[in-house]
Amino acid sequence: MTWNIKTGGRGRLEAIIAVINRERPDLLALQELRGWESGDARILRQIADAVDMVPHLARSFLGQPVAVFVRAPLEVTDRSAVRFRLHHAAAVVTVSTPMGPLRVVSTHLNPFSPPRRRREAVWLAHRYQPGAVPTVIAGDLNGLDPGTDHTETLAPQPGFLRARHLAADGTADTRAVGAFLDAGYTDLWKVAGSGSPLTVPTTRGGGREFSRMRLDYVLAGPSIAAGAKDMVVVRGEETEFASDHYPVRVELPPMIDLMKRF
Repeated sequence: MTWNIKTGGRGRLEAIIAVINRERPDLLALQELRGWESGDARILRQIADAVDMVPHLARSFLGQPVAVFVRAPLEVTDRSAVRFRLHHAAAVVTVSTPMGPLRVVSTHLNPFSPPRRRREAVWLAHRYQPGAVPTVIAGDLNGLDPGTDHTETLAPQPGFLRARHLAADGTADTRAVGAFLDAGYTDLWKVAGSGSPLTVPTTRGGGREFSRMRLDYVLAGPSIAAGAKDMVVVRGEETEFASDHYPVRVELPPMIDLMKRF
């Protein structure tokens, strides 16, 4: 599951915990974890204990860390964090499975500049090539997907917000997501999604800067994409106010003894 929880979830942590515990993901990518690294990472440890998962946090120069959480019996064999070259950050975890290593990258791309967002995507896609190690990239990519008509999506936005999603010629800028696809990643929604793909805004969680759009993605290499299924945007109950983004979940192929959920 991947979820941007909006500026650290302050005042909404109980709702966030309730959603995670109801969905029980085995791998969880979280973004906008403002304040979770402060005070000896008190909030990070509180959340990890409450959802019974092992966390790996990547700090951000701009104060919006990201993280990957892992549930037993999956074991972390390698972890790293990327702060340079990115507006926010990327948290990278490799877990061991009987089928070999699986790498998970949680990231949050530039929300303001299409060219900078594309550069971040190109750099991440080539640093974590899906052919080298089976890889999942999940998070708030702040970009629109290629192959979709975004005219109605962008029409309600005032000019300064619409500019966040426009190319130099005035068309919808889809180059960030496209950079991952060009590098061999598959947009799992295209092969496993059902229902509405729109991830922002929620009904009671804010998000006035958004029109109804999809900004949150799970991308994977072909070996994983071939077995992905049951991808949905999680709606209802606490998700309507716990953040301005809805969580997204998808079932991955059986990398361990039982089918596991990302």
